[in-house]
Amino acid sequence: MRLALVTETFPPEVNGVSMTLGRLCHGLAERGWELQVTRPVQEHEEVDAVAESQPFEEFVVAGVPIPGYSSLRMGEPAGFSLHRMWKERSPDVVHIATEGPLGVAALIAARLLKIPVASTFHTNFDQYSDHYSVGFVQRGMSAYLRMVHNFCDCTLAPTRQMADGLAAEGYRNTGVLSRGVDTNLFCPGKRDEELRCSWEIPEGGRAIVYVGRIAKEKNIDLVMRAYRAILAVNPSDRMVLVGGGPEMARLKRKYPDVIYAGMRKGEDLARHYASGDLFLFASVTETFGNVVTEAMASGLAVCTYDYAAGRSYVESGQNGQLARFGDEEDFVEQAKALRRLDDGRFEKLRRDARLTAEGISWDAVVDSFQVSLRALVK
Repeated sequence: MRLALVTETFPPEVNGVSMTLGRLCHGLAERGWELQVTRPVQEHEEVDAVAESQPFEEFVVAGVPIPGYSSLRMGEPAGFSLHRMWKERSPDVVHIATEGPLGVAALIAARLLKIPVASTFHTNFDQYSDHYSVGFVQRGMSAYLRMVHNFCDCTLAPTRQMADGLAAEGYRNTGVLSRGVDTNLFCPGKRDEELRCSWEIPEGGRAIVYVGRIAKEKNIDLVMRAYRAILAVNPSDRMVLVGGGPEMARLKRKYPDVIYAGMRKGEDLARHYASGDLFLFASVTETFGNVVTEAMASGLAVCTYDYAAGRSYVESGQNGQLARFGDEEDFVEQAKALRRLDDGRFEKLRRDARLTAEGISWDAVVDSFQVSLRALVK
């Protein structure tokens, strides 16, 4: 089987979508698939750059920075090039991971060549508009996304909740493609006491951790509210923010006592996760939220909303704590409740979070993706 995957983001870029796509591509390659990945040029990279170590071919196109996400590029609509390549050597199926100009051009090329097309719904871009004072564009963005996906043969969402929600909004042929977690990379054994010492946590204090983009759409101000509420009860705790983004400078001015660890990758990221104790994630714009399962795999007590990865894997009071979706006051209260647990219950909850994560296999996710793609090939 030969797959042509088209995406605006791909490793080594750091975000949940690129990480997921990288895992899927390597998993399919291990299963004998031939792959061609089409993506925009990344920062500090030449357009004709080729990653020789990859087990698949890459077609790199020119791109421009996405507004508000300068580290990510929107690919040029290289439809003519894709049509020419695919006409000479047709893939069995095309998979479109993002809905930008590059993805739409690929969709048109595939349709002209009568190649089946699958898509994934990775990011609620229409919901981001509410966080950037442009809510008036949300209806148009929602209609655009629905139109693009309905021209595909199927749309795969990361949770059943999301797939059902998309179907209710008029998306056709929806299915589920979950996400796994690397429990070898993200594990409690990566805990680093020297790193914790550098955070200068007073005796009896716990490290409250957030990992992700420091941006409005991640509801970062609610995370800080919850931390302040915890701090009022437990003044020895410290907040550690891991990641970068446009809100960083403002937060540093407003919360100078917080530890800003910046962007971290790989083993260094795993070390930061595992060196924490409690994880706060208040975003309401996720399709999944990889950081939730990564935190659970690292043995952290997670407080998040009852949706996406939280709804799929967190049992409130057992391996984490869930707040009612969108209820900010409840999020703060649940974070405080999690922090109030005595040491014995708190440590058991962390162990149970790790046990849950151990059952979330990337192998099963890749196998599911493979089945969905093959179902489209007549």
